[in-house]
Amino acid sequence: MIHALHRPPSRQRGVVLIFTLIILLILTIGAVALMRSMNTSLFSAGNLAFRRDLVNQGEQAVSTVITEFKSGGALSISTTDAASVPALNYSATMLASNAQGVPSALLDNTAFAAVATGADLTGATGDVTIRYVIDRLCNALGPSTGAQCVQSSAAPTGGTANTTPGVPPPTATVYRLSARITGPRSTQVFLQTTFTKPD
Repeated sequence: MIHALHRPPSRQRGVVLIFTLIILLILTIGAVALMRSMNTSLFSAGNLAFRRDLVNQGEQAVSTVITEFKSGGALSISTTDAASVPALNYSATMLASNAQGVPSALLDNTAFAAVATGADLTGATGDVTIRYVIDRLCNALGPSTGAQCVQSSAAPTGGTANTTPGVPPPTATVYRLSARITGPRSTQVFLQTTFTKPD
């Protein structure tokens, strides 16, 4: 009689389980990284939208200042802009600025009080304030024609404008409007633009 040799059953070593756990760990790390990436993207998108909203609300300062320089406004006459008008946040000379070109008056409350007394504007929501200053880009007080001012040519362009040869075109003094918009959680956005008014 022939007896078959029986081998004892081989023991499982758990190799498949180890590989499965490693793959599960890799998938978990990937899922966590993906969620963090999504959160960062959403956070960045939210910040960009928040900044854009503050920029849009800051346009209120431009509208307010242009009204003062339009015909009938407090700064529309060339003799009135020859001297500083603190109540309108207006300086007849160029204000000191930092390396980025932002006037020191917008960075420090004490510096602001030294050149301006006008109230801050309220944004579309109560938690947004707009502080602005206007400075004439001149080195001295007095009429723009007598002071050393940054001038822009106000010559007409295009169309059929008649210009007399040899007669220089009229000039316009350059003014700078700088605004600081402060929003919720002390978020700040700075805006700056220049505009001219014919002399």
